[in-house]
Amino acid sequence: MKKAISLLANLLMSSTLLWGVPTARGEEVILKAVADTAGYCHLKFPPIREDSLSWDRPVLNENAGNSIDFYGPCDHDHDPLGQHEIRAQKQVLLNGYFGDGD
Repeated sequence: MKKAISLLANLLMSSTLLWGVPTARGEEVILKAVADTAGYCHLKFPPIREDSLSWDRPVLNENAGNSIDFYGPCDHDHDPLGQHEIRAQKQVLLNGYFGDGD
């Protein structure tokens, strides 16, 4: 549970820090690079459109103006449109940006 909260907090903080950074278009929407820490990769992608979070095939919001920085193990690829990311973004919307639920 602590890891999930830490991951969510890191995702939230990194996305708010990069709020004004424009996102890339086309195939450059998702950036993947090996991080400095051994065995960890860095993914950078726009958030999922809020209205598509409940769809079978959600879509990324390329016009969001912000992006999510994800750091995780390189041995399994993190899917920006996968169930884990959908759950994390729904949780952020449900609890509010600071976890207070206002």
